[in-house]
Amino acid sequence: MSEQNTEPATEEPAPTPLSHPADGVPEVSVTRSQIGAAADLLAGGHGPFAVDAERASGFRYSNRAYLIQIRRTGAGTVLIDPVGAGEDPAALLRPVAEVLDDDEWILHAADQDLACLAEVGMWPKALYDTELAGRLAGYERVNLAAMVQRLLGLGLDKGHGAADWSKRPLPADWLNYAALDVEVLIELRHAIADVLAGQGKTDWAAQEFNHLRVTDYATTTRRDRWRRTSGIHKVRDQRGLAAVRELWTVRDQIAARRDIAPGRILPDSAIIAAAVANPTTAEELLALPVFGGPRQRRSAATWLAALAAARDNPEPPEAAESSSGPPPPSRWARRKPEAAARLEAARAALGVVSERVQVPTENLIIPDLVRRLCWDWKPPKSDTTVVIEEFLAAGGARPWQRELTVPVLAQALGSA
Repeated sequence: MSEQNTEPATEEPAPTPLSHPADGVPEVSVTRSQIGAAADLLAGGHGPFAVDAERASGFRYSNRAYLIQIRRTGAGTVLIDPVGAGEDPAALLRPVAEVLDDDEWILHAADQDLACLAEVGMWPKALYDTELAGRLAGYERVNLAAMVQRLLGLGLDKGHGAADWSKRPLPADWLNYAALDVEVLIELRHAIADVLAGQGKTDWAAQEFNHLRVTDYATTTRRDRWRRTSGIHKVRDQRGLAAVRELWTVRDQIAARRDIAPGRILPDSAIIAAAVANPTTAEELLALPVFGGPRQRRSAATWLAALAAARDNPEPPEAAESSSGPPPPSRWARRKPEAAARLEAARAALGVVSERVQVPTENLIIPDLVRRLCWDWKPPKSDTTVVIEEFLAAGGARPWQRELTVPVLAQALGSA
């Protein structure tokens, strides 16, 4: 019998707490002169900029930035309030935007912040996303605190990311949290870049970051957005769907006008309850959950009018949204079994590649692109790999993704 190893398991060293910025929390720049001074301070630094923005998701209808944090080596950190002065934010922040054009931006989860930064006239000429870099490195946990602990050995003090950043004045502990979000972002960028270089993924990351940078983040209106109402699967008929649509639309109009998150006007659960119950009087409506509160009592006539409009609508919506794309994969086996077989083979092949290169499959190739390929596939007369290469390229797949996935997809589609 072999001898058992009795040595204790090695424990990860405890992270060094990072609860306050090394140079303290800077004053918030609000006025034109203060923001100009912040721009001058950043211009005096060197190297890339660590950038972050705080929004008020869940509290406001808009996705605007209510605080912008920027840090640069040799300059320190600046906190900028783009709305407090009551001026046009893009004009107010133009001096900062011009300085930011000097070098690369470093963001964590850039796709969350780029749109609101673009609204105030800021856009990077070069970009590095530390969260996406972590995904490409194969890390399971890629939130900022986890990556800072793993790569820098620091325990980041977190806790106010979901706060209402439209609140004024901003509490001191919130500002401390905001400053910490960019405190070590430059160091984190260098650390994860070294990891990617060791894995031979530097060029992959560069392609991904450039794709992020050139993506159009302008808000697009998706048809039938009301269909994303939570719990809509409980509504069984067209009349009920029409009620969801009307209630959702009225709520959205009120939320946009008042700049309040729609769920704070009327929660999705209340929309579904009213659509199912179909009340026709104030008494019936107010007997439903949520509607009995004081605020909803004052708005009862508004909601009853929406429900009446749904009943009067001569063309209630179809039970399912029409789409030019394939149906949900769960329906493929019945409707198009050969496509289901192709998708199963493609997913299995991509899973092998994902495991080999340690990149999640959703980062390896856009899942919807694979579904469309498998659903519409017809064996071509020309080279299969060329056809797949052209299809993926037209769908936005980057060169590194196509290099890894085209051969295995061609083999999977052929075998299926």
